[in-house]
Amino acid sequence: MSSKQTPLPVRPASTPHTRFPWHHFTMRFSSTPRGARLARRLAGERIDAWGIPYGSDTHDAVTLTVAELSANAVRHGHVSGRDFRLRLSAEGTAIRIEVTDTRGERLPTLPERPPLDQDGGRGLLLVAALADRWGWYPGPDGPGKTVWAVLGVQIS
Repeated sequence: MSSKQTPLPVRPASTPHTRFPWHHFTMRFSSTPRGARLARRLAGERIDAWGIPYGSDTHDAVTLTVAELSANAVRHGHVSGRDFRLRLSAEGTAIRIEVTDTRGERLPTLPERPPLDQDGGRGLLLVAALADRWGWYPGPDGPGKTVWAVLGVQIS
């Protein structure tokens, strides 16, 4: 028996087979910083229950994406007295995150370059870097928009 430790395997670019069955979670949150934090925490708890453990790269990427999209809904999509909705769907090897707010006139755009002298303005750049694909569509059931991201799941 060798005393050498084998290096950790490199995470594959994609997983060729289904990792978990279909799961779905939807909840409305207040359009406040507290609501955005709660959305991130509940999303983390939910995907852990689905088999994506806390501390894994996938768990961290999903919760960061939820945090950024929720924060954007609060900051740019807030309408007084209206909530935002988080929807998580998992099937096969992907998780889809959707955040719906009630401001349809403020559409998401990627900045050409990240603002160096501001605290904000990098959220969608993070989402674009973490997600396999992302986009938006007009609100399905009234005014507003839904911003979505799809992340591939790699769990060992």
